Amino acid sequence: MAGHSKWNNIKGRKGAQDAKRGKLFQKLSREIYVAAKNGGSDPTSNPGLRLALDKAKIANMPNDNVDRAIKKATSAGEGENYDEIVYEGYGPAGVAILVHTLTDNKNRTSTNVRVAFNKNGGSLGETGSVAYMFDRKGYLVILREDLDVDEDTMLMSVLEAGGEELETSEEVFEIYTEPSDFPSVRDALAEEGYTFAQAELTMVPQVVTELSEEHQDILQTIVEVLEDDDDVSDVYTSANI
Repeated sequence: MAGHSKWNNIKGRKGAQDAKRGKLFQKLSREIYVAAKNGGSDPTSNPGLRLALDKAKIANMPNDNVDRAIKKATSAGEGENYDEIVYEGYGPAGVAILVHTLTDNKNRTSTNVRVAFNKNGGSLGETGSVAYMFDRKGYLVILREDLDVDEDTMLMSVLEAGGEELETSEEVFEIYTEPSDFPSVRDALAEEGYTFAQAELTMVPQVVTELSEEHQDILQTIVEVLEDDDDVSDVYTSANI
């Protein structure tokens, strides 16, 4: 992870995502619904729901939307059933791409993901073809703007909280944790008064691929088409854009 700023990739895509806030809220509602249906409506005893609520808060999702999703999940009746399916593929220059989906129709999602790859310069791979190139990590971002904390102080806070690694740039502190340590690290830093621009479990590439501008454009198109699909929750790549 050293030397690679995941935040740069996220920041570069935030503008496009902000322009599609309605679709983003719809996806977050689905994640909240599934988490609440599987583990109950109390985030203190349901880590999956707490993660979904953190994502909703960072996205400035209205509380009414959150409440509706939880109420729908915990009301009487069968409700909707969703499957979590991961697709693996390749972009330009062999860049690895992981696509996490939450779907109520596997055939529809499979077709849409395959078309997104094949029609935009990528190729869908077999299960296990690229997943081994990524590590599951907790990921926290703290903006340095108006924050009177130097790198040494932040590093001490991260280590005392149980964090694994700190990446520093002029704009942000990026903190990585083991997945099991993520909740405790997040809560310990929050108790110190830090607020997060990003807080999630994510997939981090073991090796980062540098791309030409042409290949970056191709990859960006694949990612945008995938993210525009209602069933796609997250898209991860091994590229440094």
